[in-house]
Amino acid sequence: MKQSLQLKLGQQLTMTPQLQQAIRLLQLSTLDLQQEIQEALESNPMLEVSESEDSGDDSSSSSDADLKLESSATETISESNKEEADWQENIPEDLPVDTHWDDIYQGSGSGNVGPERDDSYFDSQIDNTETLQEHLLWQLNLTPMSDRDRMIAMAIIDAVEPSGLLSTPIEDIYRGLARVVDGTPEEADDSEWEAPNEVDAATDEDDHDRLDIDEVFAVQHRLQLFDPIGACSESLSQCLMVQLNQFAKDTPCLDAAKMIVSEHLLQLGNRDYKQIMRRCRIKENELKQAILLIQQLTPHPGELIGSSETSYIVPDVFVSKKSGRWLVELNPDIAPKIRINSNYANLVKRADSSEDNTFLRDNLQEARWFLKSLQSRNETLLKVASCIVDKQQGFLDFGPEAMKPLVLHDIAEDVGMHESTISRVTTQKYMHTPQGIFELKYFFSSHVSTDNGGECSSTAIRAIIKKLVAAEDPQKPLSDSKITSLLSDQGIQVARRTIAKYRESLGIAASNERKRLV
Repeated sequence: MKQSLQLKLGQQLTMTPQLQQAIRLLQLSTLDLQQEIQEALESNPMLEVSESEDSGDDSSSSSDADLKLESSATETISESNKEEADWQENIPEDLPVDTHWDDIYQGSGSGNVGPERDDSYFDSQIDNTETLQEHLLWQLNLTPMSDRDRMIAMAIIDAVEPSGLLSTPIEDIYRGLARVVDGTPEEADDSEWEAPNEVDAATDEDDHDRLDIDEVFAVQHRLQLFDPIGACSESLSQCLMVQLNQFAKDTPCLDAAKMIVSEHLLQLGNRDYKQIMRRCRIKENELKQAILLIQQLTPHPGELIGSSETSYIVPDVFVSKKSGRWLVELNPDIAPKIRINSNYANLVKRADSSEDNTFLRDNLQEARWFLKSLQSRNETLLKVASCIVDKQQGFLDFGPEAMKPLVLHDIAEDVGMHESTISRVTTQKYMHTPQGIFELKYFFSSHVSTDNGGECSSTAIRAIIKKLVAAEDPQKPLSDSKITSLLSDQGIQVARRTIAKYRESLGIAASNERKRLV
């Protein structure tokens, strides 16, 4: 094969570094944006936080640098500096496409001066959630127990799942311990292995050293009384029974509750109350009291320990009604107000190629682009949020049942942007409304046709389903077919399988599982 050189012409879509930065900031959530700004403040000496308590000449110059008020990042520098135009002439407006900061500005990555910090202390303060096994081991260390029982207890705790139940049957745990204590070969078939009976134990010379399954059960019973009560149980029925045993013996309907938990837990889950009353030979009033007693129990005691941290939502946009009009405002507290440090900016000299001046020039240009990207993000977010509020005023006035169908294409046409940009803006961005706090994507939904030729949003249909289920008869809950019929009476034609899908998305159980005793 002969080698040759050829020239080809072609078109390719490329993005400048500042455009890539603007797109990346646009899709960041509030917490990620705060972290990004903090990293920029630490790495770029040209950026600083705008303090509200500044006064005199400093406050007048910093007000021009405020991100909320400036229309151009270059206005952040004091107007009294007459050489501003000189050093700005040598700073390019755009970088070549497909380049990185380090390719043009070698000093941009070295802005973080000083010794490196050890964040292990802060990580240890944040990651301090205690797991269930650690909580059980802590109680085990405080409990007087023989070494043999402690070994059994540690084996049982190792098999505890986060829910509090055992992931391995207690017999399997006993077999594993027996191999260690009694020296049973690991190659032995578990299906043929049996616990030694009393006759074999009596004839064994080392009877006192052999592990008995009753020892494992005894240690398990002790662990089940640890906090939380019922942990280390094999099944849900056993876990609930341990908790019921902690009630006083004179508790009303305690025996009935124990019988239901031990023998009729499946029927209780299926709401088959008639069968439970027939088998337990109890009346409806007694069944109600027994069910109320069972509802006080914890089916997954492990969830009480080591629960996940609560995450709080900080709204990006506030919506309020003033003088009969809906107003949209950005949350001023979602990110610190930053500006360019005028003192450092004034140190940039014209026609000076020294290393220090190049470092300042590079960081100044990077700071200007960062401020422009932040301003563009805020303007785009405010524009999209205002358009959503304009189209969903019915929701703001009357609630989810008045939600109108809306897709990304509708907003993209009104604001003159691409649908992908609208998708980035509405992801992980939240709006505070009189109806509550919602993600911007919540206001987008598909639609179904109505009998009068109109359209009904899927969000509105979910709200109607939720309202119908809340008002249903607990003894005769509405089935999916019945809900379909009720919606049809309102002019909304929806298939039964669609109703089932919407019901499951709302976390509403099926009709047979919603049945209650009045």
